[in-house]
Amino acid sequence: MAGRGPRFLICCALAAVLSTPAAAKVGKHSVKHSAQSGAKNSALKLHNAQVETLDFAALAGWKDDDHAEAFGAYLKSCNAILQGTPAMRRARPIYGALFNVCERAKAAGPLDREQAAKFFEANFNPVRLAPPGQSEGFFTGYYETEVDGSRVQTAEYNVPIYTAPLSTVKNKKSKVFADLDRAKIEDGALNGKKLEICYVKSPIDVFFAQIQGSTRVKLDSGPLLRLNYIASNGHPYTPVGKFLIDRGIIAKEDMSMDRIRDWMEANPEEGKDLRRKNRSFVFFQETALGAHDECLGAQGIPLTPGRSLAVDKKIHTYGTPIWIDAELPIASEKPDTTFRRLLVAQDTGSAIVGPARADIYFGHGDGIGSIAGRIKQHGQFVMLVPRSVEVKGDIDIPLPRPRPKDIVAVVAP
Repeated sequence: MAGRGPRFLICCALAAVLSTPAAAKVGKHSVKHSAQSGAKNSALKLHNAQVETLDFAALAGWKDDDHAEAFGAYLKSCNAILQGTPAMRRARPIYGALFNVCERAKAAGPLDREQAAKFFEANFNPVRLAPPGQSEGFFTGYYETEVDGSRVQTAEYNVPIYTAPLSTVKNKKSKVFADLDRAKIEDGALNGKKLEICYVKSPIDVFFAQIQGSTRVKLDSGPLLRLNYIASNGHPYTPVGKFLIDRGIIAKEDMSMDRIRDWMEANPEEGKDLRRKNRSFVFFQETALGAHDECLGAQGIPLTPGRSLAVDKKIHTYGTPIWIDAELPIASEKPDTTFRRLLVAQDTGSAIVGPARADIYFGHGDGIGSIAGRIKQHGQFVMLVPRSVEVKGDIDIPLPRPRPKDIVAVVAP
């Protein structure tokens, strides 16, 4: 969510224990890069990445996607990109190139599915990315939590959700109370500082809201309160799911946020100890978003369910279109839903690390959290790069051979 910086997903943490893909090699296709308007090509070098230039014909399902919907999400990013200064455009070649493409997108006006597909094809080259020694990216999901709460502390609502000190908010710092970890804060270290925004029923609700970076609080007085990430205490995130896996409580293949929540609720004291293994603590701010508004991404624009991605901001530029081809557990708990669609990098999270690592935003509502929380699949990660930019990787490793389909590779943390 906007400015949330270190959003920490339990589901994302599964990347630490489910990191070897069932490899699916993609045949190489070369595309000649053409400079826009005669401009000299710029080069973008991605560290620790295998890079493979494709053509759009190599993207299975490309013609079946709703590109008009993807173009709508892309235009939201363009609204932010077009605010960039000349200095910003010079500093990062892909940012400057995206700026130029966004100018053309804004001038094009509303486009239907076919027109939008042609726009992307005319302005971008598809480039498949993968980590060293692998052939696929890794995907998880996130969402906006929903909880009941109260503005005042009561016997029922007695767990605070904290904001950051006003001076921190104004200075847009990401770390506050760095000397305090989760245990100290939960034990009352912030009592008397008047930082409570509201109160909810369970510390588990706060924990999961912090993981997702935003929440909708239905106040007992009636109004809906929208909260977004504003800062953290700066402690590194520790994925709690791995402790349950190590102890044999939950199998790797069965791990999900629902399973972790169920275990915490069934084991209150052990659940408390488990949460405290993650010393990171997130603070929130109130927003003016309405009930029908989507939460904001780190790019500062509203996210689009099923079209917005959180990526590694140290590698990727917000506003970059990214094609995903994966089998995900959306319709059921089995990964049997084909997910082939164009999304846009509009958010980030500290658990999202690497060139082909992404988190899919699913929105909010009944059942959405369960879907997002069980996404932990590998698949094709294809970045659409403006044609004036050439992308290079610094890893020259042959792609591994595909594994047998009936083998699920799992690596311990």
